[in-house]
Formats: sequence, structure tokens, C-alpha cells
Amino acid sequence: MSQVILDISRLISRIRYSTPSGVDRVEMAYARGLLAHYGDDLAFAALHPAGLYGRVRRTAALAYLDTLERRWSSQVDGPLRRSLPSILPQLDALLPTRRGVGGGGVYVQASPHHLTRADVVRRIMRRERARFLCLVHDLIPIEFPEYARPAGAALHRQRIETVATMIAETDGGAIVNSAATGRSLQPWLRPGTPIHVALLGTEALPAAEPERGDNRPYFVCLGTIEPRKNHLLLLHLWRQLVQTLPAAEVPRLVIVGRRGWENEQVVDMLERCPALAGHVEELGGCPDRRLSVLLRGAAALVMPSFAEGYGMPVAEALSVGTPVICSDLPALREVGGAVPDYLDPLDGPGWRRAVLDHASSGPMRAAQMERLPDWHNPSWTEHIAIVADAIGQLQL
Repeated sequence: MSQVILDISRLISRIRYSTPSGVDRVEMAYARGLLAHYGDDLAFAALHPAGLYGRVRRTAALAYLDTLERRWSSQVDGPLRRSLPSILPQLDALLPTRRGVGGGGVYVQASPHHLTRADVVRRIMRRERARFLCLVHDLIPIEFPEYARPAGAALHRQRIETVATMIAETDGGAIVNSAATGRSLQPWLRPGTPIHVALLGTEALPAAEPERGDNRPYFVCLGTIEPRKNHLLLLHLWRQLVQTLPAAEVPRLVIVGRRGWENEQVVDMLERCPALAGHVEELGGCPDRRLSVLLRGAAALVMPSFAEGYGMPVAEALSVGTPVICSDLPALREVGGAVPDYLDPLDGPGWRRAVLDHASSGPMRAAQMERLPDWHNPSWTEHIAIVADAIGQLQL
């Protein structure tokens, strides 16, 4: 069997951060899953922040993975970014070496890290003499440029062009996290290029007891604060609830996620709207244990997105028995199946009815709780099995 090479550049680039992004978690799941499947036949590679490419020593890579997982699951909120001097020893240990490069095999990339640099990726693949297998998370910045940063569409186009070119030049393949993403990617690839659909696995959140304090029901919105997530609908809804209900009857809203881009209106409401004070809480960073507490105790997860390539928050909520109210998008239906309450992301009155119903344990919530036991929880074991099958096809 030819060698399997996993690129962990993204994880190394996040060495200063205390909490992970969704892409960080995916690359970690690939590291753990492929390591369990291939053992010593798995090699780690990276484009280091210092600019060097090569193999990362196995002992250093495994020690770093352990460190990251401990940091992510910590009950204590650490600094959002660690100082450069504090991480230099670990960065030095993770410096790659040329030893082992060039033996061929299948090169697996699970993140978009450095995919905007087509020349760099081409040099890496030529040095490796390997076939390229890449996980594509979504094409949202290209399909919906209005929700991206000003240069987001052009940058993502570069990434997808790099993926398509490397797959064509190495006779490789693609993994997609949903059939919806696969349909978006297919026109970019040569006819006959293998596209493997593998729903992302659900992170196993640690057991946790509900928080004590405010006894009002609350809702959780999980994800980066960016335009396509449609936080404005929720904030306007909560302001309306404050204005029309007695204070004791207004449920709370907990927004978990870092502030992204093009969010002036959302930030203005979070910082300057007096009606939301005491009713809406913003958490920029949230360790796994705290997130588990929040999700397990919530009346529901709310996710009024305009566009999604997948729906990890939907899976995470359903996996701990928490109902979901979300937009009626193909990618979210792939994850949630028949369980969530699906709504148009512009249907303000519908969202109000759903929120108030779930806050009061009404008939909508009761019906969803009856459907919830039939939900299939996507697992990383299933995902990695599909990836391993894709690798096996490329090794033939």
C-alpha cells in the first residue's frame, strides 16, 4: 500500500488560539481518524508558518495534537491568543524536514489552508509525486459573494481553481461534506472526477450539568458572526419580544461565535441597543465544556442562515437532544433530516411563533422531541471510512 500523507498546516497555523474554528475541528478529526485507520502508514506534512514545507516528526505532531485537544476542552477560559514568545518552542519542534518527501502516495488536505497559492501547492505535489485528495467545505463565497468579505469571492475562486487543477494534474479526487456542496463543485471538475459525499462527524461534547442562575428559557445561536448567518433577524426579533412581553417572559438568547466581517449593524445592536441588555449575551470564545452546558440546557438551537455548505451546529445540538429551529436549506436538511423545524430565513413572524413555542414547551417543540430519537447522528467513523475508500481507489 502506498503512503497516506495528511496535511496539518491549518492546525499548526492556529497554534496561538485557545478555541477552535469548525475547520480546525475537521482537520483534527482527520488527523485522529486517519491515524486510527492507517497507524504508522500515515505521515504528517505541513507548510510551516516559517515558510518551510516537509514532514512533521511524528512525535512532535502527536504531542501537538494532544496539546490542542486539551486546550479546546479546558474548563478555564484561556487567552484568546497566546503570545508569540510562549509558542516559539512548540513552533520550533514542529519545523518540517525533507526526509520522506517524494515517495508518492495519496496526499490528503482537509482544510483550505494555502489553497490560494496555486504555485506553492503545485510545487508540493510535484515534490511528493502523490495524488491529491481534498475536502471541499463549500463554495458559498463564489455563489453568494454578497455574504463574503470584499475580496472573498476572488480568493475562494483561487482555492477552488487550485483544487480542480491539482485533482486534474494528479488524477486525484474530492471529498465534499454534503451533496449540496458536491453539486456546486461538480461543474469545476473534469467529467468523471470522483466526488465522494461524506457528512461531517458530530463532535462528542463532554457531559455537563446545566448552569444555575437565570431560570428563563434560552436559545443558542452558534457560529461566526457574519452576514450570511442572519443574526440581524434574531436581534430584531428579540428587541420585539422585549417590547411586547413582560420582562420575565422574554427568553434569553446566547450568541456563541467570534465577530467576523461586514457586521456593522449587528455590532451596533449588540453594543448599543438598550432593549437587548440582560436578554442577549455574546460569547466570543467558548470552551467545549461550556458549549456542552449551553447546548444541553437550551430550549433550542436557532440558525436562520441564508446559505450553508453543512450544518455542524444542527448536528451538535441534535446529538445532545436539543431541538433545532433553522433555515430551510438543502445542506441543513441533509444533516437534520425530518427532525428540525425548518423556516424561511426571512419569515420573521414564523420565527417568532417558533421561538415562543419552544420557550413554552409548546406543540411544535413536543412534536420535534418525538421525532428526535429517529435522527441519525453522522459519525466521524462513517466519514473516515468514506475517505479511506476514496484513498483506496486512488492507490489502485
